[in-house]
Amino acid sequence: MNGAKDKSKLGYRILLGAVVLVLGGSMLLYLVPQAPTSGEVSTDTVAKVGDESVSVQDIRKQLDQIERNNQVPRPLEGLYAQQILQQLVFQKEIEYEAKRLGITVSDQERADRIRQYLPTAFNGGSFVGIDQYTAQVQQRFQLTVPVFEELIRQSLLEEKFRKLVTDGISVGPAELQDEFRFKNEKVKLDYAVIKPEELEAKITPSDAEIKAAYEKNKSKYQVPERRSVRYALLDVNQLRQGLQISDDMLKEQYQANIQQYQVPNQVHVQHILFRTVGKTDAEVEEVSKKAEDVLKQAKEGAKFDELAKKYSEDPGSKDKGGDLSWIHQGQTVPEFEKTAFSLAPGQISDLVKTQYGFHIIKVLEKQTAHTKPFEEVKDSIRAPLLLTQADKQASDTADQLSAAIRRSNKVSLDDLAKQYHLTLGETRPVSAADPLLELGNSQDIKDAIFRLRPAELSLPIRTDRGYVILSLKAVQPAHQGTLEEVRDRVISDLKREQSITLAKSKADDLVRRVKGGEKFDAAAKALGLEPKTSDSFARDGSIPGAASGKQLGAAFNLKQGDVGAPLNLGQNWLVYRIAEKVEANPANFEAQKKQLTEEVLQSKRDLAYKAFQLALNDRLKKEGKLKLMPEKLKSFGTLG
Repeated sequence: MNGAKDKSKLGYRILLGAVVLVLGGSMLLYLVPQAPTSGEVSTDTVAKVGDESVSVQDIRKQLDQIERNNQVPRPLEGLYAQQILQQLVFQKEIEYEAKRLGITVSDQERADRIRQYLPTAFNGGSFVGIDQYTAQVQQRFQLTVPVFEELIRQSLLEEKFRKLVTDGISVGPAELQDEFRFKNEKVKLDYAVIKPEELEAKITPSDAEIKAAYEKNKSKYQVPERRSVRYALLDVNQLRQGLQISDDMLKEQYQANIQQYQVPNQVHVQHILFRTVGKTDAEVEEVSKKAEDVLKQAKEGAKFDELAKKYSEDPGSKDKGGDLSWIHQGQTVPEFEKTAFSLAPGQISDLVKTQYGFHIIKVLEKQTAHTKPFEEVKDSIRAPLLLTQADKQASDTADQLSAAIRRSNKVSLDDLAKQYHLTLGETRPVSAADPLLELGNSQDIKDAIFRLRPAELSLPIRTDRGYVILSLKAVQPAHQGTLEEVRDRVISDLKREQSITLAKSKADDLVRRVKGGEKFDAAAKALGLEPKTSDSFARDGSIPGAASGKQLGAAFNLKQGDVGAPLNLGQNWLVYRIAEKVEANPANFEAQKKQLTEEVLQSKRDLAYKAFQLALNDRLKKEGKLKLMPEKLKSFGTLG
């Protein structure tokens, strides 16, 4: 489950060194620990707060941990590194400020929080002992006890600062009324979206326009160097098709990896979660009543998946009808596990209370521990074994090809192809930026093509298809393109330019026509546009595929029948008329007051804490206690 995201809890600090990632019903906690640092400034120090440093190594360690759980695109590494740096610096700033103000975390406070996150470390009121505690911390959090307890201390310290900063914040009646109007005022729009890309097909530049555009931008239309090559391919797929794998080989592989085919005791479950984390006793009582009501519906035959989608507060499984897939023993919190494994398929539990809240559990299937038989898995073993064998054979042949090319610079591509049964082919002329479709668009291949000299053979290059040897066939030098050579590019650029101008012109024309008294639909159709009418939406809503309520904020200040100014959405334009305006109904205020208060209060608290963070950062800079060296982050790529 991804339910444990209370911002005041340890799991909030994703890039600060703690990641709470709840998977299915397991409620597993993943943390990114940061080792203690000395006061010395090393060559890879990125920031220094007082006597404490943040190093490139600290950032790399946390980025590596994040990448183990979530793929980070290479171009975004710099952005991630910046965010990690900011969070680590703030952590050091909090520690510095706590020391200055004498704010500490007591052993009892830390013990109470550990009891919350690891209740199984206590049997009744008694500690289970250091050995069991160490094992549980390792199993549940993949951490050593010192790192786990230090992260607990850090999170409690930050909570104390958050409490100091935000405890005095309240919400006034006027703020609630403003938020009520913001949430409840709605508009319905007649609108049309004008997209330049859709207008391009209707634009046909004249020869004179094309020639004028070419002459005006001639230097822009360079034709890059293009090269074509002949190639010989050692095709791994062909090798694999010619291989035979005996049952004896498959059985040997099966026995060598028998642990992969061992299935533990496991159950396939759905659940509905009602969260109680961070709630008062009175609120927990209300949650319990709601959970009992939903339980009654489930046991009376209501569809469990529909109940989960409607009521569950576990965003990780809610949209899947509460489905947590298969869970095995040791994966979930004890109360959840005990109930799940005690139910028969199709059975629904009573309410199960865990540290996360109340659960309603339904078991769909059960499997007892067993080892999958050879006949069941042999086909799944065959494919990777064939690939491994084919890869090894291809690698051995590539080594032989490399040796042959190194021995003699006179060996021909045709001779190698004949001797080693390679497939011959040739590419079309390509520039360094063109896709190389014949060989899987491999960047290594393109780089090699533009390094080749006449009469030279490349060494074998690994591609998705196998190994390729290249021989240069022809080179077309870079030059200023003639109009005939670049005509398609000139036309494309000209149509794009004219379509952008035309889109703005149509938007202005539609506004003028509707303000002049024409009906919106008729005016839009006369201009070749598609008129639409939105559903009613509030400021925090949107017109799907068109614009957000925030972008359309000006619409809420207009009267029914008014026409808004053309709205620029990148290259697109949106023109709208207020078809209907619904004011907030005061009769609904009391029903929404509690939720509105919580939302506004949380928003103000977040803003106040952010302001505190910025002010602390600025003060420490002025005092010379904070020094930043962000240029050291260059190793993480472009920072934007």
